[in-house]
Amino acid sequence: MTMKNIETLRWVGGTDGYLQLIDQTMLPVEFSEIECRNVETVWEAIKMLRVRGAPAIGIAAAYGVCIGLQTVAGHDETSLFKRLDEVADYLAGSRPTAVNLFWALDRMKARATELRGRVPAEIAEALLAEARAIHEEDRRTCRAIGRHGAELLSDGQGVLTHCNAGGLATAEYGTALAVLFAAAESGKKLHVYADETRPLMQGARLTTWELQQRGIDVTLVCDSAAAQVMREGRVQAVITGADRIAANGDVANKIGTYGLAISAAAHDIPFYVAAPVSTFDRSIATGEEIPIEQRDGREITHGFGRQTAPEGIDVYNPAFDVTPARLIAAIICEHGVIRPVTQERIDSRLRLRNGH
Repeated sequence: MTMKNIETLRWVGGTDGYLQLIDQTMLPVEFSEIECRNVETVWEAIKMLRVRGAPAIGIAAAYGVCIGLQTVAGHDETSLFKRLDEVADYLAGSRPTAVNLFWALDRMKARATELRGRVPAEIAEALLAEARAIHEEDRRTCRAIGRHGAELLSDGQGVLTHCNAGGLATAEYGTALAVLFAAAESGKKLHVYADETRPLMQGARLTTWELQQRGIDVTLVCDSAAAQVMREGRVQAVITGADRIAANGDVANKIGTYGLAISAAAHDIPFYVAAPVSTFDRSIATGEEIPIEQRDGREITHGFGRQTAPEGIDVYNPAFDVTPARLIAAIICEHGVIRPVTQERIDSRLRLRNGH
């Protein structure tokens, strides 16, 4: 089995169908899939990280809208739009930081609004087509990110990455890992160092698994070893994904990313971020405004079912941190490489994308 044969998530059937996705909490020991046949199951899958990664969350949410509207199939337009608002609001509450979630929900609502006056069955068909379009666009986007980012890496380099920004976090190819996959496909030989990414170990469980599937050399390290690996000269670039990017280029990503960026700066190693344009949130000026998800302390005190801290201990468990734009050498998106990372450069790149 190779990653090329694995889909993170897929829609099965027509408007009365369902979402099937890999349960990433079971990897790498067990490969299993979940059938999401109601919106509550989609919400739980997002909340509990069965599906995770900003682009994949957005895709799942889009399909979740389609599932949620099945309960009003055959009803009138008023019922459909009332249910649409309920479903979108409900799914929006699953995780607060990844902006792709809200982007996808807004896109689905906007598409439905365009179709007011049509019979509900036609609107449901169009919304499923829109969700499929979001899914397919992400596939193309990831490939483009890979192509642009691969040019930043040289043959023989060591590259450190954090959390999981591969095919499991997107439609199939990834963001940060897409850069590594594309570089390898172009003939460059890389050695990747993957942080465990505590407390849920996405790097250990998911990133190393994906890289192994692709035949890319990978070494797993503790999060706390990253600076030492840099000091020893094993790493010449650091690359991560992103869950939200502010207008000025500040980036929210998995907790521990900020520390990596500081360490990279201290060792004169370029720190790159790979993310689609849909991850930019230009409605917020800086990273100070990005909401940071707080997760259950038991993820730290009772990780994977084993108690590792005293009962009753106070726990602070933010899921994300914010890396300031000044520490980022470049942001790689589907439309090219943004550097230096400034609001002016971001605005210029996004204006080019929109054709004005």
